[in-house]
Amino acid sequence: MPALIRNEEARRFFLHLQALSGAPGRSIDAAGILGLIEQLGFVQIDSINTVERAHHQILFSRNQTYKHHYLSQLHEKTGVLFENWTHDASIIPSSYYPYWHHRFERSRTHLRQRWRKWRRHGFEELLDDVRTHIKRNGPTLSRDLTLANPHSGTGDGWWDWHPAKTALEYLWRTGEIAVVRRQGFQKVYDLSARVIPEPHFTYQISAEDFIDWSCRMALDRLGFASPHEIAAFWDAISLEEVRQWIVHQNDKLVPVKVEAANGEEPRTCLAWHDYKARMDETKDAPARLRVLSPFDPLLRDRARAERLFGFRYRIEVFVPAAKRQYGYYVFPLLEGNRLIGRIDMKADRKTLNLNVTALWLESLVRPGAGRLSKVKAEIERIGKFAGMDTVTCQPDWLRF
Repeated sequence: MPALIRNEEARRFFLHLQALSGAPGRSIDAAGILGLIEQLGFVQIDSINTVERAHHQILFSRNQTYKHHYLSQLHEKTGVLFENWTHDASIIPSSYYPYWHHRFERSRTHLRQRWRKWRRHGFEELLDDVRTHIKRNGPTLSRDLTLANPHSGTGDGWWDWHPAKTALEYLWRTGEIAVVRRQGFQKVYDLSARVIPEPHFTYQISAEDFIDWSCRMALDRLGFASPHEIAAFWDAISLEEVRQWIVHQNDKLVPVKVEAANGEEPRTCLAWHDYKARMDETKDAPARLRVLSPFDPLLRDRARAERLFGFRYRIEVFVPAAKRQYGYYVFPLLEGNRLIGRIDMKADRKTLNLNVTALWLESLVRPGAGRLSKVKAEIERIGKFAGMDTVTCQPDWLRF
């Protein structure tokens, strides 16, 4: 019979693997941030800047001595990070780049087929022109090519790229070009050979090693997982490839039952055979309350987070305002080993004020003076990190 991992143990283990059990106030430098990203595997990038962009907040949630310029230093100056795709645009250690060669190869056919259906036609005819432009001119923005290939969009939405922009994204997603830096939040592209350091750019690995690496690295960061969760971690290999890998790792893996937070039937997962020793090395997360990004890796798999923490979270950015349950961009709250609520706030960059409009605590979480003091201390920290001078809580900010 598979061993049972109690819910509290599972939460503690997962928080530890997601780098949330360390002291958030310990001093860290750029090299420490690189180690943190390696521990997480990647950090998602997102353009929404309601308070702070996701990639910065994800790192700040784990270490509140993090500075914004660490990422640009590691990516743009030393090249030990690169930007490409996992389940979405992400910052990734450059030491992983050799494995992305296989992802690039898989993307070539997939993206051509997909984008012919819902991207603007004509991008394939521009690929050679875009390659030549970047080779001759170096770092290139999308607007540089828009001037050369004017296109009046139809206003159908954010996906309504002009053909040259689509060509740029295709060449980036398939590895021919790389993001050398961000200007504002716009990507600046150059040839990958000029951006990715040696030997990462040229080093080649086998397809079998790529699958093995993808599965091992995913399970190392999840601690326990179903085949689907392993496949979804990098979003780079198929479920069938994961199942075949499991067959060949039979002597290294064990089935476990993971207790759910809501009392549902424990879920069968796989873990490394020494998972108990790994769990024994973990400790409780700090009691200090922390605001998480909606794109935090702790919550990326919404179903997994709900099973482990009993916390249902859905981002409502694309939900019409009248149908939102909470708000446009609401932040989850982590206290110790529990997700205890969510908070709605927005940075006003004209007045440099962080405006807190609503706080919702979970049904069994009491809004005592001590807890509310923790919330206010954390939003003060977030406000300073986002460059705000003041924090204002609306009179009716507590919601029950």
